[in-house]
Amino acid sequence: MLIKKSSDIKSSEITSESAYINRRKFLKNGSSLFLGGVTSTLGSGLAVGQYGDSLKARAPEGIQVGAQAPWLVSKFKNIKPAPDREPFFTDEELTPYEDVTKYNNFYEFGMNKGDPSSNSNEFKVEPWSVEISGEVSRPGRYNLEDIIEPHGLEERIYRLRCVEAWSMVIPWVGFPLRDLIKRFEPTSKAKYVEFETVVDPEAMPGIRSRFAIVRWPYREGLRIDEAMHPLTFIAVGLYGQTLPAQNGAPMRLVVPWKYGFKSIKSIVKINFRESMPRTTWVDLQAQEYGFYANVNPDVQHPRWRQDMERRLPQTLFDRRVIPTRKFNGYGEEVASLYSGMDLSRYY
Repeated sequence: MLIKKSSDIKSSEITSESAYINRRKFLKNGSSLFLGGVTSTLGSGLAVGQYGDSLKARAPEGIQVGAQAPWLVSKFKNIKPAPDREPFFTDEELTPYEDVTKYNNFYEFGMNKGDPSSNSNEFKVEPWSVEISGEVSRPGRYNLEDIIEPHGLEERIYRLRCVEAWSMVIPWVGFPLRDLIKRFEPTSKAKYVEFETVVDPEAMPGIRSRFAIVRWPYREGLRIDEAMHPLTFIAVGLYGQTLPAQNGAPMRLVVPWKYGFKSIKSIVKINFRESMPRTTWVDLQAQEYGFYANVNPDVQHPRWRQDMERRLPQTLFDRRVIPTRKFNGYGEEVASLYSGMDLSRYY
C-alpha cells in the first residue's frame, strides 16, 4: 500500500474525536428510540421490531424480512442484548436502518451502493448449506440449521470502517465465530481460515455483468488466532431482524478492527488451511489491499485517505468527518495479535 498524505478533506471540516463523542452523547440523551428501556437516537420513525424484547436497537416498525423457518424465528425471540461496555458495545450514534440496508458494497448484486438493495429481490436463503473442509476433524456439508441452531444469539454493536473511508455503527445479531470453529475441531495444521461467498448468477446480476471485476467466488481469510478472537463474529441479523440479502444473508463474517471487505457475506464455504489463502482483493490489486487489512490511519490508500473517515449518514451541512482510530478503536483488544509485525508492510 502506498504511503502518502492527502488533502481531500479540509482541516476545518474535521470534527475532533472528543467533540464528536460529546455530540453523540448529547444526541443520545435527547433522542426518541427505545434503547434498553432508555431513549436514544437512531433516526426517525424507529420502533420495536419483530423479535427480542430487551435489545438495545430494533428495526423500524413494519419492516418485512420475509418468511422464516420456525427454528430461526424462535431463536430471534431470545437474543441476549449487548452489554453496556466496550468492546462489544459502543454508545456512539447508530447508523439508521435505512442507511445500513441501502448503502452497501456487494458486487455480486452490482457495483453501485444502491444496487444490492435494488437487485436482490430474487435472492433465496432456503435451502442453504455450508461446506466445512480442510484441516478439521469433522468436515462435511451442513445445512443452515445445523450451523446456527446450536448457538445462542447475542447482540453486538460494532463500528464498521470501509477502506473507502466511510464508516457506520451497526447493531449485529449473531454468535462468536470461535464457538462455531470449536465444533468442527481444527487440527494443529489449521493456521488459517478461508471463506467463500455463494455464486448464484440467476439471483445475483453482478455475477452476470460483463463489467464485473471480481473472479467469483469472492474469497476472504483470517489467521486462525484472528478467527478465534472473541470480537470476531458470525452475524445472522441486524437491528433485531434477520439479515437482508444486501447485508449478507443468511450469515456473514464481522471483524470490527479490519476494513469492511474482510467481513465476507453470504458464506457457503469455510476451509481450514495450513497456508495463507489467496483472497479476492489481494488477487485483484495486492498493492492496494493487503491480507490483514487492519484499520490503520498511518497507512494511506492510493485513492482514499485513511486517517479520516466520513461517518454515515451525511447531510449537506454536516459531512461528519472524524479521525480514524488504529484498529478501528479496538486496539486494546487486538493489538497483541500483531506484536512485532511491521503493519505498514503487513497491511
